[in-house]
Amino acid sequence: GGRETNQVSDDYRYQDGNYEGYAPNDGYYRGGDEPAHEEDAQSDVTEGHDEDDEVYEGEYQGIPHPDDIKEKQKKRAPAVADEYRDRADLMAERMEDEEQLAHQYENIIEECGHGRFQWTLFFVLGLALMADGVEVFVVGFVLPSAEKDMCLSSSNKGMLGLIVYLGMMVGAVMLGGLADKLGRKKCLIISLSINAAFAFLSSFVQGYGFFLFCRLISGLGIGGSLPIVFAYFSEFLSREKRGEHLSWLCMFWMIGGIFASAMAWSIIPHYGWGFSMGTRYHFHSWRVFVLVCSLPCIASLVALKFMPESPRFLLEIGKHDEAWMILKQVHDTNMRAKGEPERVFTVSYIKTPKQVDEFIEIQSSTGTWYQRWLVRITTTFKQVWDNVLYCLTAQYRMNTLMLAVVWFTMALSYYGLIVWFPDMIWYLQEEAYESRVKIFDEEEVSHFTFNFTLENQIHRNGEYRNDKFIGMKFKEVRFEDSLFEECYFEDVTSSETFFENCTIISTVFYNTDLYEHKFINCRLINSTFLKEKEGCHLDFEEDNDFLIYLVSFLGSLSVLPGNIISALLMDKIGRIKMIGGSMLISAVCCFFLFFGNSESAMIGWQCLFCGASIAAWNALDVITVELYPTDKRATAFGILNGLCKFGAILGNSIFASFVGITKVVPILLASSALVGGGLLALRLPETREQVLM
Repeated sequence: GGRETNQVSDDYRYQDGNYEGYAPNDGYYRGGDEPAHEEDAQSDVTEGHDEDDEVYEGEYQGIPHPDDIKEKQKKRAPAVADEYRDRADLMAERMEDEEQLAHQYENIIEECGHGRFQWTLFFVLGLALMADGVEVFVVGFVLPSAEKDMCLSSSNKGMLGLIVYLGMMVGAVMLGGLADKLGRKKCLIISLSINAAFAFLSSFVQGYGFFLFCRLISGLGIGGSLPIVFAYFSEFLSREKRGEHLSWLCMFWMIGGIFASAMAWSIIPHYGWGFSMGTRYHFHSWRVFVLVCSLPCIASLVALKFMPESPRFLLEIGKHDEAWMILKQVHDTNMRAKGEPERVFTVSYIKTPKQVDEFIEIQSSTGTWYQRWLVRITTTFKQVWDNVLYCLTAQYRMNTLMLAVVWFTMALSYYGLIVWFPDMIWYLQEEAYESRVKIFDEEEVSHFTFNFTLENQIHRNGEYRNDKFIGMKFKEVRFEDSLFEECYFEDVTSSETFFENCTIISTVFYNTDLYEHKFINCRLINSTFLKEKEGCHLDFEEDNDFLIYLVSFLGSLSVLPGNIISALLMDKIGRIKMIGGSMLISAVCCFFLFFGNSESAMIGWQCLFCGASIAAWNALDVITVELYPTDKRATAFGILNGLCKFGAILGNSIFASFVGITKVVPILLASSALVGGGLLALRLPETREQVLM
C-alpha cells in the first residue's frame, strides 16, 4: 500500500509534464507535443479533490484515485510499445527530440543570461586549463637538473620528454569518452585528481623509472581535462557568447606557460632550496618546482566541488529535474548579480530526448562484487567505443577526417618548432662556448695542488707527476694523450669531463665522480678508486638555464595579442577563416627562420610564430565543440586532441634530430604542414550561427 501511495504521489508531481508545480506558461519553452487538456481536467493542486475541496474517500488509506490509474496506464502504454519498435525508428525519434531540445536549450540559456555564474565557472575551468599548460613545460624545465640528479643518458632524457605527451594522448581519448557517459564534472574531477596525485608524488620519488611512471600517469590525468573543459564550458554559453568566451578561456593555457617559466626562473637555480636525508635521498630545488606546479590543478579541483554538472548533459541522459534545478540556479545567480532578484525563471518543462541505450541494473545478490563491477566497466567502455565509431559514421566522417588532418598538421608544426627553438638556441650557445676553449699543449706540472675550477679547456700531451687535485671542479675539460703518475684526486666533481688515450700510473681517486666511462681508451696501471661518489650531483649552475626560461616566458607571453584578437573576432569573421588565415600566416613566419642566425633573432621569430598560430588553436577548440552533438562532443574532442598529442610526439622527435645538422628540413616540413592544414580547414563547415546539438 505504501508503494502505491508513492506512485500516486509521483503522478501528482509529474502529471501532464508539469514539474513541482511549475505549470507551462502559454506553451513557453515546451519542446514536445503536450497532451491536450480535457475540459474536465484539473490542476495538480486540486487533483484528488471534489468541487467542494473535500478529500475523496479512500485517499488516506493509500487507495489511488480511479483517474490516476487510467492516466498511469496511458503513460505506460508507449513505454511498453518501445520494446517492440525498430531501433532505427527509436534513433530517428531521438534525433528529432535532440533537435527540438537544441533550440529550446539555446532559448533557455539566453533567458538565464551571461553573468556571475559563467564568470565563476570560467575561472574554475581556467585553472584546469592552466594546469594543462604547466604540464607541457614542467619536464623541459627540470630536465637539465634532473639529468644530473638521476644520471640520465641521452635516451632516458628523450623518453622523459616524450612520456608526458604519450600520457596526455591516452588520457584525452579515454577520459574524453567517459565524460559523455559519466558526466563532465565527475570525469573532470577524476582527471584533475589523477594529475594532482601523481604530479605531487613525482616530486618525491628518487629513481628514474618511478619518476617516469609518475609523469606518465600525471600526463594521462591532465590530458583528459582539455576536452572536458571545453565541452563543459560551452554548454553554459549562448550562441552569441560561445566563440568569444571559449577563446578567452584559452588564455589560461598561456598563463600556465608564463607561470611555469616564472616559477622555474625563481626556484630551480636556487640549489639550496631543498634537503637531504642521508646520502641517498635528496630533495633539490627542481623538485620544489615540480611541487609548486601542481598548485593550479589542486586549486581547480577544490573549486570544482562547488560547481554543478552540465545541465545539457543531464538532459541528454533524461535527468530533467536535476537539469531544471541547475538552470534555475544559473538564472537566479545571474539575476541577483544584475540587481534583478525579482526576475522569475519562467521555464517549467524542457524536452528530453528518448533514451535508447539499454542500462542493466545488477542486483546486489547477483554474482560477486567484482563480477558486478566488471560488467559495469565493460558496458561503459563498450558505450565509449560505440561513440568513437559514431564519429566515423557517414554523417560525421568527412568532418572528423578533415579536422584530424588540421589538428595533426598544426600539432606537428607547433610542438616541433617550440622544441626546436630552444634546442637551436642551445646549439648556438654551445658553438660560441666551444669557440672560446683554451688549449694547453705539452705542459709539465709536478708537485702542484689544484684546488680551483678548470673550465672549457683541452690539455694535450701533458705530464702530471706527484700532483694533487683536491676539492675542485672540472667543467668541459678534456685530457688527451696525457700522463698522470703518482697523483691524488680527492673530492672532485666533474661535468662533461673525459680522459682520452691517457696513461694513469699509481694514482689514487678518493670520493670522486670520475667513473669508468670517463676514461676512454686509457691505461690504468696500479691505480686505485676509493669511495666513489654515489649518484649524480647538481654541481654547476648553467648560465644558459636562464635563457631557456626567458625564451619560454617570452614565447608564452607573445600569444597574448593573438588571444585577444581571436576572442574579439571569432564571432565576427568565423571559425574557418580564423583557422585558415592563422595557419597560413604562421607558415609565412616559418620562412623567416632561415634568417635566424643569432640567439636574439631566434627568440624574435619564435615569438612571432607563437603569436600568429594561437588564433588557429583557439578556433580549432571552438569548432570542434560545435560540430558534434552533446552525447559525442567530449569523445570527438578527446580523439582529435589525442591525435594532436601524437603529432606533438612526432614533431619533437623529428625536429630535434636535425638540430646542428640543417635548418632546411624543419622549416620546410613545418611550413608545408601549415599550408596544407590551413587550406584544408577552409573546406570545413562554418558553425558560428549553429546551436549546440
